[in-house]
Amino acid sequence: EAVKLFSNAFLALRVAFFNESDTYSEANNLNAQDIIEGVSLDPRIGNYYNNPSFGYGGYCLTKDTKQLLASYKNVPQNIIKSIIDSNYTRKEYIANKIIEKKPRTIGIYRLVMKADSDNFRDSAIQDIIEILRKKENEIIVYEPSIVSDNFNGLKIIRSLSEFKQKSSVI
Repeated sequence: EAVKLFSNAFLALRVAFFNESDTYSEANNLNAQDIIEGVSLDPRIGNYYNNPSFGYGGYCLTKDTKQLLASYKNVPQNIIKSIIDSNYTRKEYIANKIIEKKPRTIGIYRLVMKADSDNFRDSAIQDIIEILRKKENEIIVYEPSIVSDNFNGLKIIRSLSEFKQKSSVI
């Protein structure tokens, strides 16, 4: 169990690291992809788990980093808590960049985490949606895999053209 927890925490660390490099790049008008590609050339680092995103989500990375942190209750540590904190910081950053645009209607394009999947359980975008909801933004979701007309109180639109027409920012 410890191997699984530490493996997933390390993968979460990679996601958080490249998300922070993306945020830094944007704040300093740098090309994040060039930096990531350069860093990935180092064979000790490699070219995997290095795509900036909304933050890590899903079932395993989120659950396992939190479980590992709880296991450290009486053990000094800084990194595991920082991974979790960094992930939330990224989600806040993304939400705030959207809010800065003062959109009339925010369109969320897909809830799923992986291509060709209908799994959106604990996807990172859901935390961003909750941050946006606290700011009382109107939010609609394009998610053709959901048959209901709403998801957690948000209107689901299954027509891409209608979704694009109604969204002021996607």
